[in-house]
Amino acid sequence: MADNTNSTNEKQQFYRKKHKEEMKHHVLTFAMMIAFTLIAFGLVIAGVSPMFTIPVILILAAVQVLFQLYYFMHMNQEGHEMPALMIYSGIFAAILTVLALSTIVWW
Repeated sequence: MADNTNSTNEKQQFYRKKHKEEMKHHVLTFAMMIAFTLIAFGLVIAGVSPMFTIPVILILAAVQVLFQLYYFMHMNQEGHEMPALMIYSGIFAAILTVLALSTIVWW
């Protein structure tokens, strides 16, 4: 019986350490997303050239989406392969649609 208690205690310690590590990643990711948002606002407020500002804002937005998918929606954990595949397929289809429509418009 004492052996079972020790095993349970080790499991609890393992999960506490795992949750503490996950919380650290969440807080760090949240801080980075706030920083990216402040950078985007700073570029717009400073009146930097739109030819530079727009691509930078789009890149920062894409990075924020990836952070939210992986850290806040837990797409990096096991068992989420099918939802991740569907999301990536949707992103791929959206990129193809934008490329096709921009090709038609510019042609």
